[in-house]
This record gives sequence, structure tokens and C-alpha cells, in this order.
Amino acid sequence: MKKVFSYASNYRISAIIAIILMLIELVVELVQPLLLARIIDEGIMQENYTVVSVWGSVLIGLSLLAFIAGITNSFFAANVSQGVGYELRGDLFKKVQEFTNENFQAYSTPNLVTRMTNDVIQIQNLVLMLMRIALRAPLFIIFAVVMAFTVNVELAFILVVAVPVLGVFLLGILVKGVKLFKRVQTNLDGVNTVIRESLSGIRLIKGFNRGNYEEKRFHTVNHSLINKNKQALRLMELAMPVVMLGMNVIILIILWFGATQLSFGSAQAGEIVAIINYATRIMFTFSIFSFLIMVFSRGNASANRISEVLDEKTPSYLAQEGVREFTLRGSITFDQVSLYRDGRETLKKISFKAGVGETIGVLGETGSGKTTLLHLIPRLFEKSSGRILIDDHEITNLSVKSLRQQISLVPQDIHLFSGSVKENIAWGKEDGTDEEIIEAAKQAEIHSFITTLPDGYNTHLGQRGVTFSGGQKQRLSIARALVRKPKILILDDSTSALDAHTEVRLLTTLKQQHCTVIMVAQKISSLMAADKILLVHQGQIMAEGDHGSLLAASPYYREIYQSQQGDVM
Repeated sequence: MKKVFSYASNYRISAIIAIILMLIELVVELVQPLLLARIIDEGIMQENYTVVSVWGSVLIGLSLLAFIAGITNSFFAANVSQGVGYELRGDLFKKVQEFTNENFQAYSTPNLVTRMTNDVIQIQNLVLMLMRIALRAPLFIIFAVVMAFTVNVELAFILVVAVPVLGVFLLGILVKGVKLFKRVQTNLDGVNTVIRESLSGIRLIKGFNRGNYEEKRFHTVNHSLINKNKQALRLMELAMPVVMLGMNVIILIILWFGATQLSFGSAQAGEIVAIINYATRIMFTFSIFSFLIMVFSRGNASANRISEVLDEKTPSYLAQEGVREFTLRGSITFDQVSLYRDGRETLKKISFKAGVGETIGVLGETGSGKTTLLHLIPRLFEKSSGRILIDDHEITNLSVKSLRQQISLVPQDIHLFSGSVKENIAWGKEDGTDEEIIEAAKQAEIHSFITTLPDGYNTHLGQRGVTFSGGQKQRLSIARALVRKPKILILDDSTSALDAHTEVRLLTTLKQQHCTVIMVAQKISSLMAADKILLVHQGQIMAEGDHGSLLAASPYYREIYQSQQGDVM
């Protein structure tokens, strides 16, 4: 909670003004019962209407002052709460951009979305309530009891006994509420997960006719959410009736003792009205507490969830200073590189060399470690041992930012952004010109198709490019990678959806690029022209060489080739 509220310090001027205005409201509210007592005792009871008009005018003036202070307070409180929300979302998004694959294993995408949206909204509501009501409520209760003693000591003692009892009850509700609303937010993560999976896989759901199954799955998580919400809200709703009952009983006791004092002449009517007024306002303030407890419970749970993300440890090398900026040529050397993930050795003593401008193919069965190997080059994963040299420099001594700016990666899971075709290609190079974008599209064998679209390069793709085929998405992603003219191009099975003719033309074009290409493929035909092929099996390189040498020397390679081609060349 402390970490999250430190963001309010950036808006301290607005916060101070809001608190001052809140204190003005508080003072007016505390003084009003005393003025009513004076109007009754010195004006109405004495039939002195001059006193009534004078102090009545003062009372109206103070009420108008409190009204203006309250309206202005809301403006500055909203400025603080919205500012805190704005900065929290910005820092959360920036933090997530620094996450590695290991970090993403701890937080699912829907979980992070919930934290950056719903949880931030809960924090905004809490900050607004603190500036507007939450600080004033306990102060009013404390000072109202104190002011009551200045009016009538005997009747004030009734409030002194009752208020702490109700306060302890509400504190218990608060502690329980924080735990319940944390569970609510966790269940909300589950609902968002199912919604995201169902929407992203809607075609598959329809194709397998699994609509009923998905509805049942959503019903289960939705039912769990509503049950947890009901449990939390029932607890919150319990607070108000109990407090109202307690305060009404207290008011009746005050009236009974007040009437006794009035009959004996030991108290004036105005004093009793003032004490009742304080008691009524305390009762109203306690009723607000039930709402504040709900806001605080949600806000505290959300603050803890947000702090977890902000405190998540990310690799120090991302912010490392003093590392070497450089211009990449493109040579790559792996020297006895191993990687441990999830307690097992994913890559085992990998060694190979890729010269400047060479094409290196990577072949192996699913789960052999091909993608993991590729991800070590732009440091999406960190090696556990061994050396990786880029242009004969140890990779850990090079600037991550500079390294990634000169590498293009086309991942296995193609991702296109909502926007135009042009914007998606230019995403690879912010300052890319129209000529560079068109040239990249031609190199990726997608230009001809784009020109057939209704708006050409300005055609809107829709969410994740749902209107495009798998092959078209792959070629757009390759164009996005080529537009930045990388020195190292990493293709992770990025031509699998292309027809044979298009793939041959694309591979021929890539061969002409002035860059080192590291290419994973499932088909040997995609790698036959590579300068070197790495045959990966269970995290190890079983063999390496060009197509001809592997065909002659590696039984495993021949077996794969036979299964795909039917005969050995």
C-alpha cells in the first residue's frame, strides 16, 4: 500500500489543497450544532429573534462556505486520484515490457490486464475517497465527541462509551473485508482468462462445436466470482444495519437522560439538541464507514496486487549502464552454451559458429530446444553457462538495446497489431519511409497481395489480423522484420504456412540480404540452401553441416529426409 500511495506525492499541491478544503468542511460541520444550540437557547427560548436572525445568517453563510469547499475539494481530489491512476498504469506497462519469459510464467496475460485496469481503478477510487471523505470521517467522530463535552459532560460520556465499541466492530469488518476482496480480484483474473481464451479461439470452438463446453467453463468461473462477491458484499452490508441500530439506541438513551436533565433544570433544550445533532452526524458518519470499508478493502487488495508486479525482479542487464554500444556485423559464436529452465537442462553445451552473411538452418523435433536456442541471441533468455560471442564480443558486455535494435525476430506465434498494413510493417522501423516499407513488402513476397486490397497499404487489418490467412500473416511479419535492415535475422518456423513456390522465392530473396540468417524449419526443403544446418535433439546438437554432408553422414537426418521426401538424393 505504501508503494502505491507514494505516487500521490507527485500531486502533493492538489492533495494539500484538497485536505485544507476538507478541513474547512470539517470545522463547519463541528461548529453547526453549537450554533443551533445558541439559536435555540438564546433566541427561540428567549423569544429574541434578533439572535435567531444573526446566528441563523452565520449558520447559512458557513453552510455555503462548506458547500463551496466540498465542490472544490472534489475537483482537486479527482485530480490526485486520476493522476495516480495514470502514473500507475504507465509504470505497470513499462514494468511488463521488461518482463522475461520467466516473469510471464508467474503472471498470465489476463492477470496482468486485470491489474492494469480493474485494480488501478480500485486505487483511484480509494485515493478519491481518502481525499474526499475517508480522512474527514474519523476526524469528525473524534472531534464531535470532544465538542460534545463542551456542551454537556454527562451526555457526552454516553458517546465516549459507544463510539469505541462501534469502531472496534467496523475494524473487524475491515480486516475480514480485505481478505475477501483479494479473493474477488483473484476470481476476476479467472473470468478474464476464460474470456480471453474463448474470444481468441472462437474459430476453433466453432469448428469443434465446443460452444456448450465453453459456456459451462465460463459459468463455473463466473459463478465462483459472483459467490465471492456476494460473500464480500454481505459482510459489507452487515456493517450499516448494525451501526445504525447501535447509534439509534444511543440516541434514545441520550434523549432519555436529556429529558431527565431538562426536567431537573440541569440542561438546556439547545444543549440536548446539540448533543443529539452530534450523535446523529456520528451515526451518519459511521454509516459512511461501511462504504469506505468496502472501498478500502478493494483498494488494499488491489494495491498489494499492483505492488507485486512493480516489485517483480527483472534482469538487471536491461537497465545496465556502461555496457558497450556497437555496430553489428553479424557473426555469432556459441561456445559450450547451456541453459537451465524450470529445474532441467534445456540446452546442453551448444557450440556452433555463424559467419557474417551466412544462413544457418536449425532442424529438430518439437521440444528439442530450437526456439530456446534462438531466443538466447537477442537475450530473451539468459544462458546458464558457456559463452555467446557477437562479432567476437561476449554478449553480456554489449548493450541489450543496441543488440536488439540490429536484430529482427519473426516468432513462431505470429502477432499482428490492430491498424493498417502499413502501420504493421512500419512497426519494425518507426522512421521507415514509404519506399522502405514497399521494398520490405516486395522482399517478403507480400507486395502483390497488398496492392489487391481495397485500400492497399492503408487497409485495416482488424484485431490480430483475423481477416488474413496464415501465410499472409507470416509474410507481413517477415516484411516487418526486413524493413529495419537487420544484421541478424531470426526466423522461427516462419515459412510453415507458405506454399512451396512462394517459399522458394522468399528464401532466394533472403539469401540476397546482407544479414546473417538463423532459421528454424520443420521441412528440410526450407533449409537445403543453408550454409550450415544444425540438427538439434533433446537440447543437443547431434550433427552439423550442409545438406549434402548431413545426408551422407547422419542416419537421423537421412531418416527425417526420407520421411519428408520419400527417397534419398
